[in-house]
Amino acid sequence: MPQPAQNTRVCRDCDGFAMVAITTGTRHADGSRATLRIACPACKGAGRTAPAALYRIGR
Repeated sequence: MPQPAQNTRVCRDCDGFAMVAITTGTRHADGSRATLRIACPACKGAGRTAPAALYRIGR
């Protein structure tokens, strides 16, 4: 029996892919690539956003 899809709010800036690894082009001594992990600045690495109503309440 199919399960209902959860209604989670996905970040519109990163589309749910909140963390990315960017290669620097250099390699470590063991041969693996040196990478930087970058988090989405909009959702701060969560991949989800809060409803807009929560932001407007504090006005």
